[in-house]
Amino acid sequence: MANESSAIVQRLWNYCNVLRDDGVSYGDYVEQLTYLLFLKMADEQTKPPFNKPSSIPSDLDWSSLLAQDGDALEVHYRHILESLGKQSGMLGVIFRKSQNKIQDPAKLRRLIELINGEVWMGLDIDVKGDIYEGLLQKNAEDIKSGAGQYFTPRPLIQAMVECLRPEPGKTFGDPASGTGGFFLVAHDYISHRHALDKEQKQFLKFSTFKGWEIVDSAARLCVMNLYLHGIGGEASPIVVGDSLASDPGDRFDYIGTNPPFGKKSSITIVNGEGKADRESITYERQDFWATTSNKQLNFLQHVKTLLKINGHAALVVPDNVLFEGGAGETVRRKLLAECDVHTLLRLPTGIFYAQGVKANVLFFDRKPASETPWTQKLWIYDLRTNTHFTLKTNTLKYDDLKDFVACYHPDNRFERQETDRFRAFDYGDLVQRDKASPDIFWLKDESLEDSENLPNPDVLAQDIAENLQAALEQFNSIYQAVESD
Repeated sequence: MANESSAIVQRLWNYCNVLRDDGVSYGDYVEQLTYLLFLKMADEQTKPPFNKPSSIPSDLDWSSLLAQDGDALEVHYRHILESLGKQSGMLGVIFRKSQNKIQDPAKLRRLIELINGEVWMGLDIDVKGDIYEGLLQKNAEDIKSGAGQYFTPRPLIQAMVECLRPEPGKTFGDPASGTGGFFLVAHDYISHRHALDKEQKQFLKFSTFKGWEIVDSAARLCVMNLYLHGIGGEASPIVVGDSLASDPGDRFDYIGTNPPFGKKSSITIVNGEGKADRESITYERQDFWATTSNKQLNFLQHVKTLLKINGHAALVVPDNVLFEGGAGETVRRKLLAECDVHTLLRLPTGIFYAQGVKANVLFFDRKPASETPWTQKLWIYDLRTNTHFTLKTNTLKYDDLKDFVACYHPDNRFERQETDRFRAFDYGDLVQRDKASPDIFWLKDESLEDSENLPNPDVLAQDIAENLQAALEQFNSIYQAVESD
């Protein structure tokens, strides 16, 4: 990150420590920054050299906020948030269900002055983007706040996009947008790898990306992130809602996504006694191969639906998608037959903010109807065995994924070569396996053979914690199944 942007991030972030004493979490703080930054930049756009008419009513704009102080400031700020949340387009998504979490008017005034001290629209798009990404990264690192679940490691997204190779004039979707990481990396890839003409630039800004996000707070962070990176216009590229509820009718050339971890889709039901219970959701959709409450299997089927014929998908899936029976086996056999499922990247542990997750990236292309299966070979890259990462001391970097991208051979994946970590498995062998499971590994785990090769104690402790967490999730899913029966 450039010195200019990192200095601004640090300045804004330092003030968060003051507010934490008042119970304002990192997530709440970034939300308040989002509201105020948007108001400030909208105000700057009305002045030279931009001179654009404001989409924000004069009694709700930045100037009206600066004119207030004390209790009147807090009251007026709440009024602004409530009123703008009823607007349409990008404005409505950013301020949807917004609330003031800074109850001390003096501290709210200080935050407003901090933001007012910068000329945001004068900053380069990359710098503004860096600032906001820096804040989101810090937010994600505060694992206790829960925000990390919406933040996919950027090196992983970069590798996935490198393999997808999105082109100008084509569409890119994400049914679980989070904070918009896939869109930003794909936008960067397209704009830097191609000499775009005016029409292509317009398409990239306004028509390339569309996503869905069910959580209001994540959706607003995503829309603001895209706005700061110069993506989108008056209309929001993000739909707030449950993307699994129905087939939206949209079809995309590319899909890159990391659906939320956790096996069950559920809603909160308040009973007659006022107690809240969680009930699993089962989606009855004609375009799905199997009806299940397993959220991961539903997202996999949903991504297949969203792809155009010959469209390309890369999505993060936990291990249970690879070996679960019942609906899982049905989905896998259908996917192998009706799509070209060509690559599986087995991810190491310790790279996601959600604990206890063993995940993979599945790459496949949607194909037209055929009497013969489309999948011929599934290439599996094992980045998990004998590799150890942590969120703090040994984070995943793009260099750790370079060998995978080289083996993937994005220029022509039909010219691949096997290596120690990269092997091909024929369709016939896959469907003969128990439950047609591609949960295959062949490398020897060195730590099991030689005590001198044991990883550091902190890595071992993390592995134990993740395995226990995964086991608890398995037991919980079995308990829910038995209870529902």
